[in-house]
Amino acid sequence: MTDIAVPRPIARMLGLPGFASLARLALASPFLISGIVKLADFGGAVDEVTSLGLQPATAIAALVVATQLAGSILFLARRTCWLGAGILAVFTVLATLLAHPFWAFEGADRGRQTATFFEHVAIVGGLSVAALLSQGRSARS
Repeated sequence: MTDIAVPRPIARMLGLPGFASLARLALASPFLISGIVKLADFGGAVDEVTSLGLQPATAIAALVVATQLAGSILFLARRTCWLGAGILAVFTVLATLLAHPFWAFEGADRGRQTATFFEHVAIVGGLSVAALLSQGRSARS
């Protein structure tokens, strides 16, 4: 099967200086924003961890903030994008399993939790593709 040529306007956009950095920033933004918000309201972060039944809540909340911020910073830097992507992907898998167990819900709540769960799966996929591309590998299957 032959590849479909990328239309010229899209190829130009993808080739713009800084486009890759902007794309990484977009993908890291949920983690950056969450980390900053949790840092600014650390008590709320501790409450969130406590609501999941995790202890010691303060230490886990601190680890969450550090993971989100450090993972984002590493992801944004081209040389360490792969490492940041890995950190954020593992964090997302663990957090999603803990916070969005759609199988434990019924009715409309199950639908919302399922959608959120698979949105997070998509983020893990995006982080994985970014890590591949940062290493000069193709995103082909």
